[in-house]
Amino acid sequence: MQIQSTRFGQLEISHSDLIFMPHGLIGFEDYRHWVLLASRETEELAWMQSVALPAVALPMISPRRFVPNYRLQVQRRDLDVLQMHAKDQVYVLSVLSKNGNNWTTNLKSPVILNSTRRLAVQVVVIDEQPLTQPIILTDALELQKVA
Repeated sequence: MQIQSTRFGQLEISHSDLIFMPHGLIGFEDYRHWVLLASRETEELAWMQSVALPAVALPMISPRRFVPNYRLQVQRRDLDVLQMHAKDQVYVLSVLSKNGNNWTTNLKSPVILNSTRRLAVQVVVIDEQPLTQPIILTDALELQKVA
């Protein structure tokens, strides 16, 4: 299937690459189909591209790569939509933002991705986590061009 992206142009993706988010993302609740694209610029970054909105591609990172002691507490019911089983591959992602000259990520509302079942949900954690956790990117110069 083909989708249009303002950032990446026309993309050919397989139906098996689609990620279904039953509740959408915060601010994009009505948009439930997304695709996760690897960054050409750096391995630290991926893009969560909306299938329906060509202009919406959010830079995502693995927060544990930058905050190794990051642990999140989530209501179990918030994860029910992921249909998780013991052997499923599950990842935590967070949105990358540029605040002035600094990079931050939102640890308060990460995206939990069950890549085995191609399901994801954005949750609000129940423990204390920062909305704007400063991070240091190794490829920050390259990211200046893309984020």
